[in-house]
Amino acid sequence: MSREIVSFQADKSRSVYRWYKFKEAFSARLVEYLLGRYSISSGVLLDPFAGSGTALFASAGLGMSAEGIELLPIGQWIVAAKQIVDSGLGSDDLNILVQWATSKPWKGSSKQKGIPELRITKGAYSEETAQAMGQYLGCLEEENPKIRSILMFALLCVLERVSFTRKDGQYLRWDHRSSGRRQGNKPFDKGYIPSFEEAIVGKLNEIVLDLTGAAYLPGFFEERHDHGAIALHSGSCLDVLPNLPAAGFDCILTSPPYCNRYDYTRTYALELALLGVGEKHLVELRQSMLSCTVENRQKDLVEMNPLWEMAVASADGHRLLQLILAYLEDQKDQGLLNNNGIPRMVRGYFYEMACVVYECSRVLKPGALMMMVNDNVRYAGASIPVDLILSDIACGLGFAVENILVLPSGKGNSSQQMGVHGRDPLRKCVYIWRKM
Repeated sequence: MSREIVSFQADKSRSVYRWYKFKEAFSARLVEYLLGRYSISSGVLLDPFAGSGTALFASAGLGMSAEGIELLPIGQWIVAAKQIVDSGLGSDDLNILVQWATSKPWKGSSKQKGIPELRITKGAYSEETAQAMGQYLGCLEEENPKIRSILMFALLCVLERVSFTRKDGQYLRWDHRSSGRRQGNKPFDKGYIPSFEEAIVGKLNEIVLDLTGAAYLPGFFEERHDHGAIALHSGSCLDVLPNLPAAGFDCILTSPPYCNRYDYTRTYALELALLGVGEKHLVELRQSMLSCTVENRQKDLVEMNPLWEMAVASADGHRLLQLILAYLEDQKDQGLLNNNGIPRMVRGYFYEMACVVYECSRVLKPGALMMMVNDNVRYAGASIPVDLILSDIACGLGFAVENILVLPSGKGNSSQQMGVHGRDPLRKCVYIWRKM
């Protein structure tokens, strides 16, 4: 294993998967490797944090059925677009995409639509780019629903490239050429920003090339009887998992948000705004996420589901976790944390993950595997062994730890942490748990 296959990097040149750069995704190669290593070739796979759907499509391509859960509308859109492609595009549909890439019907069009904005996305595009995007949105409404979805998806794929922003973990970083949205003391320059025409034509050509070449996913232009069905549940896994049938799944392969303060409602704000997410909905999405950002409020988990009392008790009784939480609270009281929401976030993360683990144990068949990619983290100089803590909790909720696969080289902690506490390599792991 390597960092390449446990990230999006291994899919950067792979047909279909490369269309949208979902930085938090693992690769299709990792799915194929794990399913092959543990001889899983049939049944139903579940991914409770589906993201862009890599686990769903890679396992379905191997003949399994797959179900996923995804909260963010951008992930839901990516999966839906890939499902449209996977169900089959006819030659007429393909010709329309080619026509859009070559004749550029939006140029000079009077069919102009406004670009939806959030407070945190205002000024993200130049006037020329915003106008061209509005014309593109106006023209695509004349196409059939299938093509309309693919054209909208192509637009979502290029938003970051044509904007003055770059995704940077906890927030959007703003280029100095934007209208007064500079961040930090040092002006940021993201480099070359292509015109909308260059970016969208390039993306449409890439999509056409993959659909007419040796595309990875089956089902584009011919029926494949060995291709598994894919279903996606929209919403938070804390809401959806309890409604899934007990002992209904043959394996789980997933990667939850890490306990690293990354706020996906901010980093994917351009996409969420374009999909019609308003200010109120954005806040609701942020609070519905698994606690991984300092703005997450504490959830009353037992009130949400009385059956989670056992999961909460497993976190309450974990000595190392409680020592870490006490240390972080002490650092907060001394004014030594760079954000006072860190203790609440770390607590929420582990308690909510305990409930997710409880539900995963409930929905898996006896003897089935749960495979999970996750990173360890560090706060106030304390390295938090997320892998060991969650594995301990899992052992009290119906799992046995079969293996913890560790990547060959550890990831460094943040520059802030290194400046104060020195460098401390952090493990990136794949947990392999077996349902007892």
